[in-house]
Amino acid sequence: MQVIYEDNHIIIVSKQSGEIVQGDKTGDVPLLDVVKAYVKERYAKPGAVFLGVVHRLDRPVSGLVVFARTSKALSRLNDMFRNGEVHKTYWAIVQNKPAAPEGTLEHWLVRNEKQNKSYAYDRERPNAKRAMLKYRLIGQSDRYWLLEVNLLTGRHHQIRCQLSAMGCPIKGDLKYGAKRSNPDGSISLLARRVEFVHPVSKQPVLVEAPLPADPLWERFYNV
Repeated sequence: MQVIYEDNHIIIVSKQSGEIVQGDKTGDVPLLDVVKAYVKERYAKPGAVFLGVVHRLDRPVSGLVVFARTSKALSRLNDMFRNGEVHKTYWAIVQNKPAAPEGTLEHWLVRNEKQNKSYAYDRERPNAKRAMLKYRLIGQSDRYWLLEVNLLTGRHHQIRCQLSAMGCPIKGDLKYGAKRSNPDGSISLLARRVEFVHPVSKQPVLVEAPLPADPLWERFYNV
């Protein structure tokens, strides 16, 4: 775990692929517990440590995760995420070049709980939720392209599903059409940047995640 930002109300860490944010049926230790242990030791806190989850990243995704250290920050951050006041930027390495160097994608997503997968449609249909994102091409290597993605809505597997629907599945994402898996089980999607006004101090907060220590990502270090 790498701490990127911390103060009395918020802590932002860089999640590694394979880590889970909250506990699930696997029984693996979640990032929530790891950060709690860090706060308890660093600040010599007696008793239980308060730490609130305000958003999540899929297990194979890496990058920034924001936690609230106080109930005041948790309540306000929840409202901010809900109202679109927290701006998250993702980087995705995809296996096909997009038809246009930048654009806005709009789909209607239907989530299949049993498959833990979402399906994208061009028109509204029953149980579908409108999904929108903006993307732009910011780099390329011999065989892959790097897209910067800004979410305009927050839906289940939204980036993975919409980029696949555009014909640009994320590298390593077998569930959404990648040709092969990544050796470490990750998908090449990074929660790269988060920007918001601090819920308590009202000061601007802007932090970036380091790129994964991977030869493919390293080709994009200078982007």
